[in-house]
Amino acid sequence: MENKRNFFTEDKHLQAVLQKYLEPSFYQWAQGELTEFGESCAGEIDERAVHTDREGQPKLIKYNRMGEDISEVWVNEGYKKTVEETYNRGIVGFVHKEIPALGKSGNYLYSYAQGYLLSQSEPGFYCPVTLTMATAYLLEHYADEEVKERFLKHVISTGEVDLYEGATFLTERQGGSDVGANETKAVLHESGHYLLHGEKYFASNAGQCGVAMVLARMEGAPAGTKGLSLFAVPWRKEGGSLNGIQIRRLKDKLGVRAVPSAEVVFEGAEAYLVGEPSKGIYYMMEALNLSRVCNAVASIGIMRRAYVEAREYAGNRHTFGDHLINFPMIRESLVKMAVKLEVETSALFELIALFDRVMRKEGKVSEKDVALNRLLIALLKKETAEQAVHYSHEAIEMHGGNGFIEDFVTPRLLRDAQVLTVWEGTANILGLEVLRLMNKYQVQRLFVEEMRTRLSNLGNVSIGLREPVESAISTLVELCDYVASCTSDLQTFHSKKIGNLMVKIFESVVALEGADSGDAREGVKAEIFLEQTWQEFTWIDRHNKTLKHFDTIVNWEKKGLEV
Repeated sequence: MENKRNFFTEDKHLQAVLQKYLEPSFYQWAQGELTEFGESCAGEIDERAVHTDREGQPKLIKYNRMGEDISEVWVNEGYKKTVEETYNRGIVGFVHKEIPALGKSGNYLYSYAQGYLLSQSEPGFYCPVTLTMATAYLLEHYADEEVKERFLKHVISTGEVDLYEGATFLTERQGGSDVGANETKAVLHESGHYLLHGEKYFASNAGQCGVAMVLARMEGAPAGTKGLSLFAVPWRKEGGSLNGIQIRRLKDKLGVRAVPSAEVVFEGAEAYLVGEPSKGIYYMMEALNLSRVCNAVASIGIMRRAYVEAREYAGNRHTFGDHLINFPMIRESLVKMAVKLEVETSALFELIALFDRVMRKEGKVSEKDVALNRLLIALLKKETAEQAVHYSHEAIEMHGGNGFIEDFVTPRLLRDAQVLTVWEGTANILGLEVLRLMNKYQVQRLFVEEMRTRLSNLGNVSIGLREPVESAISTLVELCDYVASCTSDLQTFHSKKIGNLMVKIFESVVALEGADSGDAREGVKAEIFLEQTWQEFTWIDRHNKTLKHFDTIVNWEKKGLEV
């Protein structure tokens, strides 16, 4: 009998990362839950993802038989089952309420571990979860008690009440990333709520959400982002009819076809103010940072699936008289993929642990924590998204011609990965975020101080391994000092270069700290990571480390290790 695949039990590195950050009792409980979910993601959910992408994509039912505009979005039955299972497992709810089996609430670490497994099947299933997480955060932290009572219990439902998936509608046709150009208007009604008029040009989870968080401009509010307020907008009225909302059309997207993205028109939609009227953009930017972490989680999910598919295909494919996996160039590629994937996953979950403290305001959160949290979100969102595209490409190349055929998962991985470089901010937008943080918090100094402190605390790592990172930090200081003296145009020109250098430094420190643990596999992993990160074009591997340590890295064997 063929063994069932399981995205969690097969991933030794993820298990080690979660053991590092979760309390023992929490990890023990989570291990059982994630084992079940990992099997489901690799089995039924993966099968539903194939069907949804190929034959079962969302469809707009614009009119009923009487010609009335009903703007309903049809999704297939497998999609509905995945929604039910995923939310009932607490991927959103247990961030905000008690886990019955533990008697305490969950956290973002557990939620993002679930998202990582789900994204290996289908990031298009994870996108609505992301939007629901953002909606839950905004309602819990900023809605008044009446609005919270009406919506929050449904948004964080784990099966005890009807589920309202969430959505965040920002993008308008004339604005795009320039949210300050938004024109949707909010008119105060005599009942005390508002009526929205306008349209949102790229509204994901349209027709599936129970409530959307929408930016709109009140009458008399100033132009730009400062004039935007945040509103909770139910998709339907309490009687079940549409709430003054129409869907013009669904977007025909390159990838993540599972999630319905639409052009939505508001014609007097009832809306409820959330928080202070002048702070709508600030609330939504907090939710955007949450979504950026989700984006990075989806990216490493794609990276993991691409790596596993490449490794398994190479192990099974027999060509030129041998299995593909026995050829030196293939072995080198797989080792490099495994090393970068693991280091990046460790780096991202370190960020998630910080993000969890900052967002849930547990313990003392300093200004430095807030600044580094925002910085690492920008850095890792950009890096992971770009690596997801690269890994998908690598997996296709490993498969040869088969990698280009839709019978395999690899074409879908590439199509889905490409949108992650755009959603929640392009590389240019993220570069500008780094620049803002430099100007507001002097974040480059905080970052350098943090990295140098962590390097100085390494006791079991050779000076030779540290040298490229220490040199890079000096270069970063020089670059940042130079950019500080430049015109604003030149500062934006260099902002991405600063971000690229920072993320390499951060991930290198994470790799070195792994080596500092004394674990022999972590040691060779750090060596390979640093060499491919800093010396790829100037350094000759005379020891053939990637070949020597193939079994150590890819097969998790001790062969070739000097313990």
